[in-house]
Amino acid sequence: MDLSAYRALWRTQGVFVLLTSAVLARIPVIAALVPVSFLAKDASGNFGFAGVVAGAYSVGMALGGPIWARMADRRGGRGVVIGTGMAWGVAMAVLALLPSDMYRLMPVLSAVAGAFVAPVTATLRAAWPRIVRGSRLRAVYALDATAQEVLFAIGPMLGALMVSFISPRAGVLGAAVAASLSIWWFGLRQLPAVAHDESKGARLTAAQLLWHRYRLPMILAFAFCVTAFASVSLGIVAFADAHGNRLIAGVLETLWAIGSLLGGVLVGALPGRRKSYVWRRALLVSAGMVLCACATWSPVSLGVASLLAGLALAPMVGALYERLGAMTPDSVKTEVFGWMGSAGMTGGAIGSALAGLVVEAFGVRYVWVMAAVLTLAAALALLHIPPHRPADHMDSTELEPVGQEIG
Repeated sequence: MDLSAYRALWRTQGVFVLLTSAVLARIPVIAALVPVSFLAKDASGNFGFAGVVAGAYSVGMALGGPIWARMADRRGGRGVVIGTGMAWGVAMAVLALLPSDMYRLMPVLSAVAGAFVAPVTATLRAAWPRIVRGSRLRAVYALDATAQEVLFAIGPMLGALMVSFISPRAGVLGAAVAASLSIWWFGLRQLPAVAHDESKGARLTAAQLLWHRYRLPMILAFAFCVTAFASVSLGIVAFADAHGNRLIAGVLETLWAIGSLLGGVLVGALPGRRKSYVWRRALLVSAGMVLCACATWSPVSLGVASLLAGLALAPMVGALYERLGAMTPDSVKTEVFGWMGSAGMTGGAIGSALAGLVVEAFGVRYVWVMAAVLTLAAALALLHIPPHRPADHMDSTELEPVGQEIG
């Protein structure tokens, strides 16, 4: 292990303030998902409707994400992040205060809230190459993916605690208030927009940005993965409900996230002297889903399996971020990460809805079976992505894909 990259990041001005503010901005958004699911289930009486509500939220994110990311690339992130963050808080507050007999409006309100999710993730990922270079960039993407797992360790647990000790309604309302404050703080730390270099031609259109021999497979693979993760999250909620203790949902999500956190920290500390293929990491994630499918007989066994399965999660996601960023021009980096998030949320909408149906028709175990198939599909999509190479062995061929389109 080599901790020099982490030490260099610690000495780089602005890195940890930006990362901390981004984590705090995303925690309430993640925490809201558990109480929203229980709020929908309690109002309607079944998890199928909870899946529809979660799916509507993902559809809203898929539609709004690229718009806000593209706007942030052109006008700077501060106004976009703060404005959408405030709108999200208002939409979630309305959802929390909706009378139970009007539950059929939940998918609509959930979609509106999803459409106004602040582009925190996209602006953060686009900012890293402007702040750090070389080995520190690879390390910060690994650290970023690991920090995201802190969200999934803390967020669902906070949401589950609110559901268990107060109510789902209070959990959603608390997330709305907390997000408004934390997203404001993150928005104040946004960098100015990157000026487009006209000497290199016109700014890439959305079609040119996406229709690329490497960017497109990576975005599709991310969509497959998020579909799998969204289905597992709803499966965990159903598993906890079936065992009569809703707090189990937060514990299992936390164990899964802790495993991912450990994996991300370890991979970020590796010296990186060999080529790293992202498809291999996706294959390990698929194997972890198979392990979980075989461990659903008790909360303890599933907890252990979730911890082990999580070890491959952050390394795979961090590698995807790094590869996509390396193959995208600076002036459209926020937008490409916005499209990545949009594709993921589209998959998440499908995954949430399918998971609800799978739970009702076949049982909880088959949610993890479905997730294993989806992450295997992601590994296949990534087979031809060039590997990450050590900085001192990098040559010009690795930089060619930035402007290379499918043709």
